Amino acid sequence: MTLRTRRPLDLAATATATALLLGACSTTDSDAPGSATTEGGDLQEVTIAVHNGWDEGIAVSYLWEAILEEEGYSVELEMADPGPVYTGLAGGDFDLNFDMWLPVTHADYLEQFGDDLEQLGAWYDDARLTIAVNEDSPLQSLEDLAAQPDVVGNRLVGIEPGAGLTRITKDEVIPTYGLEDLDFVESSTPAMLAELSGAVDAGRDIAVTLWRPHWAYDAFPLRDLEDPEGTLGEAERIETVGRTGFAADFPQLASWLGEFTLTGEQLFSLENLMFNENGGEKNEESAAQWLADNPELLEDLTAASGA
Repeated sequence: MTLRTRRPLDLAATATATALLLGACSTTDSDAPGSATTEGGDLQEVTIAVHNGWDEGIAVSYLWEAILEEEGYSVELEMADPGPVYTGLAGGDFDLNFDMWLPVTHADYLEQFGDDLEQLGAWYDDARLTIAVNEDSPLQSLEDLAAQPDVVGNRLVGIEPGAGLTRITKDEVIPTYGLEDLDFVESSTPAMLAELSGAVDAGRDIAVTLWRPHWAYDAFPLRDLEDPEGTLGEAERIETVGRTGFAADFPQLASWLGEFTLTGEQLFSLENLMFNENGGEKNEESAAQWLADNPELLEDLTAASGA
């Protein structure tokens, strides 16, 4: 699915703040069609690939779309599963992705495509994979899940088959804890969240694959199962990654991205606004509102970049 969103933001506060950060950009005509550039020397058109269902990446992609379109870039968001995203980046079909989890979750993609990618910086450093249950579940750990699978109807509800979380659940969690007889349902993030919502509403126990930060922890009464064997890994960083040649084609944007970070509180509030309060239906407006409510993000980037 391709989302093209070219409508300029109508929040004066956001426009003023982004102008302080990025400076006035203008496009210049070029002899070659499609090669318009900004005043900073970047190509004007940017294609951001977004992982289906990975809400932190969706939220940050819309956040940067809001910033860049205020500055004269033409931004296209394209949603796909991680495999096609990294294949497309390596092949030059996409310019940018904000959601590479390292060193574990997307390590296989980095190994496969790393020679054709540019790592542009980590913007978050406390991302965690989880197996979550309803807060009042009698299960406390993954060992309990193995011993009492009937509590959750012998099911573990997962997300997309191509997700790193799915691979780690199958290759590490299930064999380590002896969960082979559990029905591991590979579906999609929206389908998993729908099942989670239905189970909570019905007062039914459920176990799902999830990750932190995620707005679901605010929307539903959840807690994580303990993982004494460490199969889900430690805290990871989330990196921005571009196609080969990205920094050469977008030197100014690459420098901004290298300075970009979010705190856990910032990321949670952005996701919560976009997906919990606004139901994922007003992503452009949510990003604009969040920028207006959080001017310190752009102020910090301004200071770090010397803009």
